[in-house]
Amino acid sequence: MSGRPWIGINGDFRAAKQDAGALSWFSTGYYDSVAASGGLPVLIPPLAEDDDLKQLLKKLDGLVLSGCSFDLDPGRLGLHSHPTSRPMPQRREDFDRRLCQKAVDMRMPILAIGSGMQVLNVVCGGSLYAHVTEDVPKSILHRDPVESTLRHVLEIEEGTRVDAIYGPGEIRVNSQHHMSIAEPADGFIVSARTPDGVVEAIEADDERWFCLGVQWHPENTTSSALDMQIFESLLDAAAGTPAVIPFRKKAA
Repeated sequence: MSGRPWIGINGDFRAAKQDAGALSWFSTGYYDSVAASGGLPVLIPPLAEDDDLKQLLKKLDGLVLSGCSFDLDPGRLGLHSHPTSRPMPQRREDFDRRLCQKAVDMRMPILAIGSGMQVLNVVCGGSLYAHVTEDVPKSILHRDPVESTLRHVLEIEEGTRVDAIYGPGEIRVNSQHHMSIAEPADGFIVSARTPDGVVEAIEADDERWFCLGVQWHPENTTSSALDMQIFESLLDAAAGTPAVIPFRKKAA
């Protein structure tokens, strides 16, 4: 496709209530970041028909799997629900899983953010922790129930896409999650963790396929200027000019 790459973005969904109809909406940071990086954002509603979804995806050059302030349903993952769990509406989770599976099957350039990374990992066969604070010994704070400006340090794996994107030096990112990846899916490597060992980024172990998931939110107002490079890397891949990763080391 000539011109600026077309990048799909999934949105949030609220089921109908007694006093209000069903509603879809999209966080501004996602489509502003795509546009600022040189792409044309295409907002994807939770389509009911797989044929419609497949037809739409064929017209796109890349995909952002957006995050959500709600959680994947622990019950569907075989996990015990934690008191802090707030499952997302079933229509959103069902659609996000279908969208992700089709994009993976098509090997589209994918940037999965927040719970979008968790969806990617689960769809591809990985597992999640229901609550980091209880599931990871000596975990640091990953979500502040009062403030939304929490940040923490990343430990980036050498030779990964995340390493190529951020470069040397200390990296701090925003954090507002309580679920996290337990085991990465086959075909993916861990490219960043926090000092407590919690997985913060995964990527496809295939240099020909840009498929990157990050637990932090580069589209958020609490992000740093460096975070925009994640969207720029997605746009490079969507345009057919991905950055060369000179060396890749499998993460432990």
